[in-house]
Amino acid sequence: MNLAFGLVFADLYDRAKLARIDGLFADALKAADAPLHDRLMAARANPGAVAAKDEGNLLVDLGPHVENFVATLFGIEAEAQELAKRTHALAPLYAVKRLFVQRRAAKAAKAEALASYDPAAMDRLLGAGWTELQFAQAVTEWEKDEAANKDALATALDHAGWALVTEAGRRRHGKGILFRQPAKLDPQNYIPLETIEIDGVRMQRLPEHDWRHRDGFALTDEGMDLPKALDQANYCIWCHAQGKDSCSKGLRDKKTGAFQKSVFGVNLAGCPLEEKISEMHALKSNGYALGAFATILVDNPMVAATGHRICNDCMKACIYQKQEPVDIPQAETRILKDVLALPWGFEIYSLLTRWNPLNIRRPVPKPDTGRKVLVVGLGPAGYTLAHHLMNDGHSVAAIDGLKIEPLPASIAGIAADGARVPFEPVRDSAALFENLDERVLAGFGGVAEYGITVRWDKNFLKVVRLLLERRDSFAMYGGVRFGGTITIEEAYAMGFDHVALCMGAG
Repeated sequence: MNLAFGLVFADLYDRAKLARIDGLFADALKAADAPLHDRLMAARANPGAVAAKDEGNLLVDLGPHVENFVATLFGIEAEAQELAKRTHALAPLYAVKRLFVQRRAAKAAKAEALASYDPAAMDRLLGAGWTELQFAQAVTEWEKDEAANKDALATALDHAGWALVTEAGRRRHGKGILFRQPAKLDPQNYIPLETIEIDGVRMQRLPEHDWRHRDGFALTDEGMDLPKALDQANYCIWCHAQGKDSCSKGLRDKKTGAFQKSVFGVNLAGCPLEEKISEMHALKSNGYALGAFATILVDNPMVAATGHRICNDCMKACIYQKQEPVDIPQAETRILKDVLALPWGFEIYSLLTRWNPLNIRRPVPKPDTGRKVLVVGLGPAGYTLAHHLMNDGHSVAAIDGLKIEPLPASIAGIAADGARVPFEPVRDSAALFENLDERVLAGFGGVAEYGITVRWDKNFLKVVRLLLERRDSFAMYGGVRFGGTITIEEAYAMGFDHVALCMGAG
């Protein structure tokens, strides 16, 4: 690892050096955009006075600068730019979907009139085997001179309508992005079931074409690829600028101000962390993956343990209540995967949980307070609390009743006898991942380890664990039962200032 600015790997785990990194970022920002620098400094000086809408706009403005600084720090400018290029190359898909397919074709399309449409007409224009992106690129060019391309645009309009409203069109394009319309929601029929009868017994089941077969312990859901995740990010209307981002803050009754309820009586309170979702989508859609990731981490530093297949309170409170909501968890997880796929992706993630210039309240960890906290339980509550306690300057010892399997000292920095040893930076995050069919339960993660199915990639637990285990102010002990192995009286006698119970149902 060759870090910029004369830094070395160990500096990324040193609070004083993190403060220096923050100063380097501030200097770079001031040189590039002095008014924006002043806005950031003013927000940090009095974060309580910054309205949520203004904070969101500030983070979106800062995102490109975070992107450039982090890429420079880790020497991955070319890789970050390549990811941005892939994002920008897909942009015609979403613009044409919104402006041409949905606003023009969908409104004009009539199934009866298009039943005789011959899709070979589009093949003659674009060539056999054309892709949705090629269609979008062609329409973008044709619209620059509509008069000269009148016939081509008419064919494109017919083809888009045919793909939207006819059975043949949906069969051909139904699994794509461009010609897929958000479905209307029927709260009483969220899951498409079919009724069958076997041996005189009537029952309901998911149609066979929707079955996903489990194969051992292998992952059964890889999640969305980049084009589909960007489709969701562009489907979002980015309403943080108007302060209406209900996915984050909850959907409220205009008269009473209370949270609205779903048809099932569930409060539509939005993301429990109030993650800046709209801002994340805006940055990712504009090619700033690192800026979007830093935005997520302001409120959700343990993002590897959330997202796809874990939580969807944000979707429930999405501004789209009568049609399919934005699949926010999928977009969030895609951003995580894109960052981890960069060289030094894990180290970038790790750094941004300790230093995050977008966090106007705590950009670097606070000075050591001398206080020690015993965290009981290493599930989602325990490991998230441990992170925030350390960033508030406290030392944490965490215990869990499960036996926690050791990780190699070369990546975790913990020897077999518990002594701290130097650890190596991880260039390729894939080196941390294991085949789930062969993975041994590591004991870390509580319900995330033993309670979640093969639809979620449990390799993310190792990522979360390393975010904590490498830090000097953290110690972890498995096979310790609170109330048995150690009592509350013994904990205080050992010198702990506080005991945090994070045992879930325990």
